[in-house]
Amino acid sequence: MHPTPAAPSALLRAYLFLAIVMLLWAGNSIVGRAVRDDIPPFTLALVRWAGAAMILTPFTWRRLRADTPALRAHWREVLILGLLGVAAFNAFLYSGLHHTTATNAMLIQAAIPALVVLFGRLFFGERVRALQILGVIASTIGVAWVVSAGDIDTLLHLRLGAGDAMILAASLVWSLYTVLLRLRPEVDPLSFLVVTFTIGALAMLPLAVHEWLAGVAVRWRPATFGAFAYVAVLPSILAYFLYNRAVGMIGSGRAGQMITLMPLFGAMLAALLLGEALHAFHFWGMAFIVAGIALSAVAGKER
Repeated sequence: MHPTPAAPSALLRAYLFLAIVMLLWAGNSIVGRAVRDDIPPFTLALVRWAGAAMILTPFTWRRLRADTPALRAHWREVLILGLLGVAAFNAFLYSGLHHTTATNAMLIQAAIPALVVLFGRLFFGERVRALQILGVIASTIGVAWVVSAGDIDTLLHLRLGAGDAMILAASLVWSLYTVLLRLRPEVDPLSFLVVTFTIGALAMLPLAVHEWLAGVAVRWRPATFGAFAYVAVLPSILAYFLYNRAVGMIGSGRAGQMITLMPLFGAMLAALLLGEALHAFHFWGMAFIVAGIALSAVAGKER
């Protein structure tokens, strides 16, 4: 499914959707890192997707029944998208956050826009414009400036390990998911979400059972319930609906570019929720990130 031409108001709405998505996903990374000692990663992913599917199903049952023939006809595409964007991405992300810093995770995920452009070119022959490349470079510089606190030595002395490899794997599968979203069948968006969330939950179940058999248990406390509720609703149901809708409106390249907002929103959330100060490097990074998004938007408009 190719992105449909959009009026200026629709473009603005798509970018607003994506800004909300990145804010919610920044919160998801913060929550995943915060509860790493309380909730095993695959258990968190299982509860996230099973909870999201159970919440959505009563509201989408009639639509789901009507869309069943189309979903069956395109079961391969739906299965691949569910395994990539729901199961594999979150399994790698939550596992990686147990073994690496939030700084490393945000920096590695800054590679997603470039990977989306690369995969779009390789798999679908998408033309890459010079402005789009400049946009990716500018946004990546902005991300690097934010996560390194404006200190180049911090970037030069980053230590990468197993957790970073998991975050890189998460970035690869998310980039593939973004590019392959054009293959999703023409069904109700909520029907698509219920099915892919269910695929994600079923994929996580044996991995979560393995955690339980290994003696890795959930530490039940109020923050645990809050984390489960947050990940099941906001970065799942709401964010995936808005992200998939925006990709259909403006295409994978421009939508993927917005991923670079996550570290900036993460810094803002840390300032708001944890009392951390905002510094000049945050605003310089924001300037580069916004400039990169603007260049990508202009490149898409010219196309």
